[in-house]
Amino acid sequence: MEKRITTPITEEITKDLHTGDYVYLTGTVYVARDAAHKRMIEALEANKELPIPMKDAVIYYMGPSPAREGRPIGSAGPTTATRMDKYAPVLLDLGQKAMIGKGKRSKEVIDAMIRNKAVYFAAVGGAGALLSKCIKSSEIVCYEDLGAEAIRKLYVEDFPVIVVIDKDGNNLYETSIEKFRKII
Repeated sequence: MEKRITTPITEEITKDLHTGDYVYLTGTVYVARDAAHKRMIEALEANKELPIPMKDAVIYYMGPSPAREGRPIGSAGPTTATRMDKYAPVLLDLGQKAMIGKGKRSKEVIDAMIRNKAVYFAAVGGAGALLSKCIKSSEIVCYEDLGAEAIRKLYVEDFPVIVVIDKDGNNLYETSIEKFRKII
């Protein structure tokens, strides 16, 4: 099913998302990779406030290339999500409702998604130049010293993703393998 969603992503929205749904996101999406995730967890451990709001947030695992003249961002393809797996459950427990990346997720992340009614979207790897056309603005929010791994706030319009894992833990990667096995 094809859906158009405006961020923030609330529990009301995630209840209607199912594995295999094609979704076009519009609104604010934050960018953070493993170095930024590590710093956020360290901030929490030091009882400091996080630099971005977690409630109903969408975090895109991506490190952009430099922007060409006249563009807000360069190529913006997804990063492998498993690198964030050791940090994601804590952020999900703080209210984050969606992640965008590529690849599988750990059982701990899926359990946290179920517990918090969150979803995992996949963006198409290798299509970073095309995905960047959906990004209308980009600003560094914090951790500028991390370069491409700084936390960014993006405004996206009709950013294409697929629901890979829904709020109930249904996993498109697993169900697709089973369907394929039945075919052959």
